[in-house]
Amino acid sequence: MLLVFDIGNTNTVMGIYQGEELLHQWRFTSKKQTADEVGFMILGLLSASGIAKENIEGAIFGSVVPPLDEMFREGVRKYIGVECIRVTTKLDTGVKIRMKNPTGLGADRLLNAVAGIARYGSPLVVVDLGTAITFDVISGDAAYLGGVIAPGMELGMESLFSRTAKLPQIELTAPPHIIGGNTVEAIQSGVIYGTVGMVDRIIKGIFKELGAPCRVVATGGHAQVIAKYSNRIDVVDQWLTLDGLRILYERNRVGA
Repeated sequence: MLLVFDIGNTNTVMGIYQGEELLHQWRFTSKKQTADEVGFMILGLLSASGIAKENIEGAIFGSVVPPLDEMFREGVRKYIGVECIRVTTKLDTGVKIRMKNPTGLGADRLLNAVAGIARYGSPLVVVDLGTAITFDVISGDAAYLGGVIAPGMELGMESLFSRTAKLPQIELTAPPHIIGGNTVEAIQSGVIYGTVGMVDRIIKGIFKELGAPCRVVATGGHAQVIAKYSNRIDVVDQWLTLDGLRILYERNRVGA
């Protein structure tokens, strides 16, 4: 079995693979902990799912939060007994990177590109709707060209609430109409439909620069709600980033 971690700014997703099958996944808040706390948490989640740590043969993580990297590596090493590979552009990714600063490519975006090409081919656009909204653009010959980064919906809402004391905290669901009938619906409309408009407009611009439309895959915590109203998103693949971790592990494990 393979243990994988996608460490994001807001949440970390942990998964267990057996071969190509994702058996379990968990989402928890990304926060500074000790290696011991990480190890105990992993053991607890494995135990609750009936998985013995002895069944874990390898581990890999991708992170956009460098201060959390070592505690995960040490926690896995100490409590699971395997080395945890860190995702970087120095690994054998199988992806040509044509952006101006290849070493600046975030692990999450690299993983989305690796898994996107493997699962859907190229050309391809991957939209990751998380804390940030990222667009990753893959050329017809499977090269990473670059992309777009925008604030995510939760960041926009946090900014709105921090500067307007009277606005209520709301759930990120779409109201039935663009014109909100009350304050809550007005905020939901602005956040959800505003994000849909931004996503579709950026994808339209990407298609123009590529010279033709291509498949668009959405992933991330808010992918389902945005894809429901988007005219440009073709597929939602909730665990695309985790699958990228699995693929990179298979390409880079010792003895592969």
